[in-house]
Amino acid sequence: MQKRLHELWYDEEAVVTVEYALLLSVLVVGMAGVWQMLRAAIADAVADAADAISSGGITPSG
Repeated sequence: MQKRLHELWYDEEAVVTVEYALLLSVLVVGMAGVWQMLRAAIADAVADAADAISSGGITPSG
């Protein structure tokens, strides 16, 4: 039993797995932030385009 605990304690693969999991979680949180900013920018652009279309954008001569 003590040998197994010793093996688990010094297992390098588990450390690497935890490092990858932490890296992945940081990337996911970062991408979620970027996604929120991108979503807001696209919504603003669409709203501006809709306003320009509804206001006529270009006035006809005549």
